[in-house]
Amino acid sequence: MTRLEEVFSDGRHALITYLMTGDPTLERSRSYAEALVAGGADILELGMPFSDPVADGPTIQRAAMRSLANGTRPTDTFKIAKTLGKAGRAPVVAMGYYNPILQMGLETFASRCRESGIEAAIVPDLPFEEAGPLRMSMESEGLSLVLLASPACDDDRLRTLAKGTSGFLYLVSSYGTTGKRAGLAKETLALVRRAKSICREVGVPLAVGFGVKEASQAAQLVKAGADGVIVGSAIVEMIERRASRSNVTRFAASLKKGIGAKAL
Repeated sequence: MTRLEEVFSDGRHALITYLMTGDPTLERSRSYAEALVAGGADILELGMPFSDPVADGPTIQRAAMRSLANGTRPTDTFKIAKTLGKAGRAPVVAMGYYNPILQMGLETFASRCRESGIEAAIVPDLPFEEAGPLRMSMESEGLSLVLLASPACDDDRLRTLAKGTSGFLYLVSSYGTTGKRAGLAKETLALVRRAKSICREVGVPLAVGFGVKEASQAAQLVKAGADGVIVGSAIVEMIERRASRSNVTRFAASLKKGIGAKAL
């Protein structure tokens, strides 16, 4: 059983937190990652800065620009992950766009992920039909490639993605890019229930992201069937405001409390 599988075992639910590598600096992003784990984050998503983050809203776009302006390169994510890995922290997932990965070379990317302790990758602009080569490279290193499903997916498409993903299926909760939402729509919860039914049939965990900003939303998603809840923009916004490490830990703890440790 991989560490990712362990996170979702025994009916537990996962808090998956995102931050951008190198925002505001490499050292502080590492420190914030530790703060999130201290607050209860089960999986860490480390963003790889990219100049054209098409799936991300303004908050994460600004974080990517700050990171790049500081001189951060996508490969710096490996350095941060390796440090966290040595500390025995939560499983780390790299989230980045396909262009830098392709430029690096698929086999090199997968190899460096393994060497640094990264257990999976999420590539939001890589469609399922084009994902085969990267999936093979990741699998050859014993790693996962997490696929994304959108609200536009019908049941057949959700089933195809659930069968093709590994680690978990990343369900985008609503149309649009990343960013906080005022609240969860009824349609979102219906989407989660539908996707959960298919993921249960296939035997893969379901994690839901995009727009989650508070514990009550996380609790609603878990109650609707999510095995994990992904929170990104709300955390990146705190970092943008130069929140203290203790405040970031408290925020993660509040999300974890909303998610709960066991199935409802």
